[in-house]
Amino acid sequence: MKSKTIIYAALPLSLMLALAACGGESEQNKADQTAPAAVGKAGGEAHADEGKITLTADQIASAGIQTARPVIGGSGTIELPATIDGDPQGTQVVSAAIGGRVVSLTRNLGQSIGRGQALAVIESREAASLNAETEAARARLSLANSNLAREQRLFSQRVSPEQDLIAARTAATEARIALRLAQQQVSAAGTGGGGLNRIGIVAPISGQVIGRSVVLGQTVAADAELFRVANLSSVSLSLNLQPQDAGRVRPGAMVTVKAAGREATAKVTFVSPALDPNTRLVPVIATLDNRDGNWRVGEPVTASVALTGSGGDGAIRVPLTAVQTEEGKSVVFVRTKTGFQATPVQLGDSAGDSVIIKSGLKGTEVIATVNSFTLKAELGKSEASHED
Repeated sequence: MKSKTIIYAALPLSLMLALAACGGESEQNKADQTAPAAVGKAGGEAHADEGKITLTADQIASAGIQTARPVIGGSGTIELPATIDGDPQGTQVVSAAIGGRVVSLTRNLGQSIGRGQALAVIESREAASLNAETEAARARLSLANSNLAREQRLFSQRVSPEQDLIAARTAATEARIALRLAQQQVSAAGTGGGGLNRIGIVAPISGQVIGRSVVLGQTVAADAELFRVANLSSVSLSLNLQPQDAGRVRPGAMVTVKAAGREATAKVTFVSPALDPNTRLVPVIATLDNRDGNWRVGEPVTASVALTGSGGDGAIRVPLTAVQTEEGKSVVFVRTKTGFQATPVQLGDSAGDSVIIKSGLKGTEVIATVNSFTLKAELGKSEASHED
């Protein structure tokens, strides 16, 4: 009886051990099934922190990182050096139509001159010949007119035949033509210089003398340049654009001109359809109002040219220095409470020193604009330490 009791007592114990073993295995299975979920959650948190850079305000300042908001709307601009030139339509070269000796100079550099006023007087044999021919033609015309008047009177009295009247009228017409031709030859050479052997050189336009190539007493050849006269109430701005930028500049585009504390607005009047063969750039000319005389010919300036087709009024623009490349993608570093977050963006057209952001930014963020490359380097370090 005792042995049976012991056997029967042992059976429940073994079952209990078996059940306990089964229960432990079940808890382990549950733990094993739960572990991947926990790992997955941790991995998700790590993924959520990807691109995040933790920096204090002092660290940001010491790294020289500057921040700003993107610019929304407005046309893109490109900034480049330019030079002030005289307006090609308002600049005239004054040359000597005949050779001779310069006996008078009435204007010096920088002085104003009116159209038709004398700049210089040239003395020469050719001038004497031209003036003498004019005087002779004038005398012949006077004689021909007298003969014509006499023939008309005789014809009206039926004393002279009609053919004599016709001949006198023809001679007067020819004399008039000869005088006009002589006067035009003198006019082409200049104006009266105060003597038969002198020709005055006059200004073809009103303006200022910006160039003088002669001195008093100098002998000059025909067609030699003597002066340059320019109307500087309007000047030109000469600049050269890359072909891809010139394709977005149209006549009428605005140009902001800056130099030495001065600023003005010019307007594009010409975009060359051909590249300069030497520089492989596109010459562009803009016109600048200079009635107040603030701008001087030959002066170097900085020009900001407005580009068209750059995204419209709602376009989001950031400096090119704000964009970095990370794993083949363009990113912008957006300021957060604890540092920066690398935000992928899709780029549009570039406009000088800025670029359009087609997607990735709302335009209200504060982004790193200067020394953003240090953030890229810091991001690379954190990713490397995470992999280790």
